[in-house]
Amino acid sequence: MVSTIYAMLFYLAVLVFAGGLAMRIRQYWRTPAPLKIPTTPAPTTKTGVWMRMAREVLVFESLFKSNKWIWAFGILFHAALAVVILRHFRYFQQPVWTVIALVQPFGVYAGFAMVAGLLGLWARRIFVPRIRYISAPSDHLMLLLLIAIGASGLMMKFVSHTDIVSVKMFFLGLMRFTIEPLPSDPLLLTHLGLVALLMIIFPFSKLLHAPGVFFSPTRNQVDNPREFRHLAAWAARLETGAAKKN
Repeated sequence: MVSTIYAMLFYLAVLVFAGGLAMRIRQYWRTPAPLKIPTTPAPTTKTGVWMRMAREVLVFESLFKSNKWIWAFGILFHAALAVVILRHFRYFQQPVWTVIALVQPFGVYAGFAMVAGLLGLWARRIFVPRIRYISAPSDHLMLLLLIAIGASGLMMKFVSHTDIVSVKMFFLGLMRFTIEPLPSDPLLLTHLGLVALLMIIFPFSKLLHAPGVFFSPTRNQVDNPREFRHLAAWAARLETGAAKKN
C-alpha cells in the first residue's frame, strides 16, 4: 500500500514539475523585453554576453561583487547541492556510470555543506534587517523545506539506516512503470515525501530563479543601444504593420 501511494506521488510530482517548468519557461520566452536594460558595465558582443552568463551561473559573479559572505553561503549551498544530486543519480542507473560512482565518496560531505549553506542563507533572512523586511513567510518555509530534506537524508546515513538496495529497485521500477516494494522506514518516507513536495512546488516558487536567470534582460542583452535600434518582436510587428498601411 505504501509503495503504491509513493509511486503515485512521484508520478504526480514528475508531471507537475516537468509541466509547470515547461509552462513557466514558455512564459519567460514569450515575455517581451521592449527596453535595452543590461546591467552595466555590460558586454558589447554576444560572446561577451555568453561569458558573462556563464560566470553568473557558475560562480555568482554579481553576488560576489555585492556581498562576499552571502556569496560564500550561496556558492557553498549550490555547489554542494550539485554534488548531492549527482550522487543520487545512482538510484536511477543500472549499471552506475563511472562519473557517478566517482562522486559517491564526496556526497556525504556535500550533504553537510549543503545544510550549512542553507543555515547561513536562513540566518541572513533573520538577522539582516533589510533582508528580513522583504522576506515573506514562503521564503522561510522554502529554506526550512530544503534544510529538512538535507537533514533527513543525513540522518538516514548516520542515525537510522535504510535498505538502499530496495530504494533503488523502487525507483528503477518506477522508470519501467512497475511498482517495487519500498521500505516503510518513517525517516525514508519523510525524506521522499519532502522531495516530492519540493518537486511539486518548484515551478510555482522563487526557486525558478534557476532557469529564470537565462531570461533576465539585465543579463542576456548586448550593450549596443547606440549601434543598433532595439525593438521587441511585438513592437517590430506593429511598426511593420503601420509602414504597410502608409
